[in-house]
Amino acid sequence: MKFAHYETGEFFDEMFCDRACPRASARALIQVIDDLPDGELLRRQRAAERVLLTLGITFNVYGDSAGAERIFPFDLVPRIVSAAEWHGIERGLKQRIHALNAFIDDVYHDQKIIKDRVVPGDILQSARSFRSQCIGMKPPRGIWCHITGTDLVRDRDGQIYVLEDNLRCPSGVSYVLGNRAVMKRTFPKIFESTRIRPVDDYPHRLRDMLEYLAPSSVESPRVVVLTPGIYNSAYFEHSFLAQQMGVELVEGRDLVVSDGYVWMRTTQGFERVDVIYRRIDDDFLDPKTFRSDSALGVPGLMAVYKAGRVALANAPGTGVADDKVIYAFVPKIVKYYLGEEVILPNVPTYVCSDASERKYVLENLSTLVLKTANESGGYGMLVGPHSTRAEQEEFARRIEAAPRDYIAQPTLSLSRVPTIVDGAFQGRHVDLRPYILYGKDIFVLPGGLTRVALRKGSLVVNSSQGGGSKDTWVLADDRGEHEVDHVEPGR
Repeated sequence: MKFAHYETGEFFDEMFCDRACPRASARALIQVIDDLPDGELLRRQRAAERVLLTLGITFNVYGDSAGAERIFPFDLVPRIVSAAEWHGIERGLKQRIHALNAFIDDVYHDQKIIKDRVVPGDILQSARSFRSQCIGMKPPRGIWCHITGTDLVRDRDGQIYVLEDNLRCPSGVSYVLGNRAVMKRTFPKIFESTRIRPVDDYPHRLRDMLEYLAPSSVESPRVVVLTPGIYNSAYFEHSFLAQQMGVELVEGRDLVVSDGYVWMRTTQGFERVDVIYRRIDDDFLDPKTFRSDSALGVPGLMAVYKAGRVALANAPGTGVADDKVIYAFVPKIVKYYLGEEVILPNVPTYVCSDASERKYVLENLSTLVLKTANESGGYGMLVGPHSTRAEQEEFARRIEAAPRDYIAQPTLSLSRVPTIVDGAFQGRHVDLRPYILYGKDIFVLPGGLTRVALRKGSLVVNSSQGGGSKDTWVLADDRGEHEVDHVEPGR
């Protein structure tokens, strides 16, 4: 396989300026691939898929009648990000998380941003992820959003936009680590010769951040990962991260509240738990505080949390900043709390609860992307240019019935990366989900999950909608200010 016949098309291509001109950051990789013997790249692709199968890197699809686990599709051609571009992305993500944390803290306390009419009060009060139970709550260290996955896209003109913020239980980082492990086995010489920033210290950084949240009186905090169980779509990730951090993976039935603390059942008796990385939504976390019918959570957990005797990451209530309508106000939120212009802009967004914006949306359904305010995973969307008249009419009825629940955005021409399809390189659309940890400081994992829409022409990258993933290489700068990835001796 060679790149000689690869067509960049009319889209921004992450590896080529045009068909004949590789971007500087991708030249070394392109040369290596072009120099491979015929059939070798396909052989390595198949080998990589076998490794992923062996590692058990899977996900479940809700609603799949077979209920089967699936291997997350992986493409061997990585996305490459230059050091200079990553520096700007990193600054923008740190700025955004700093401001969103201030926003969450404000809306559960003084609500100054509402009183100053920067964010409309009715927008906040009608947000499905706003939790009145969290009003007045003070999370450890004043941090609400400890783990965030922020989705980025690039448009035709090369501008990078924030597509959405994921602050509840963002998933996917296990695929980042798995993809990198596979790539280092597949292209060891590239990692020896190219300065690629590492990602494999993420579990260590995650555990350090979680331990930072523990009550100050605890010298050796016990951290656990709380999972809904084996039928959750991200269960592999829950177990993987627990194993990588060297902590226990627990379900709600493994924990109990007694004497004002949270305890874990073990074969040696009950042991105190100090920090819970919870992968359960707020509603199911504590049946005494949220949904009384939840069998997944821990009765009484919130009382211990409010007393400061256990830490939860992310903090309950954080999802208020995950709302896609709140997202539309993030540039104003950044300006309000930090006094700065936003570094990474939002995609232009129409809020359907606004009468004039709703009118525009209803008149342009065939050209816009419609999203529900609280759905994820590619569900609850209408991609106007790819929709039928009947689908547009159905969405119009939904918007008229519940305008607060919908936003609309222009259809972006997402950037593409060469992808192996039917034995040749074809351009496929991608996004990027970097992961941000907020503890003693804010850390952005260099790279993140590049998701790729494997179906020709598709703009939907979610795994549940037929998407796959690629490794993301962030190049270190020439001054050696950052560590670089390397292969193990003998590889």
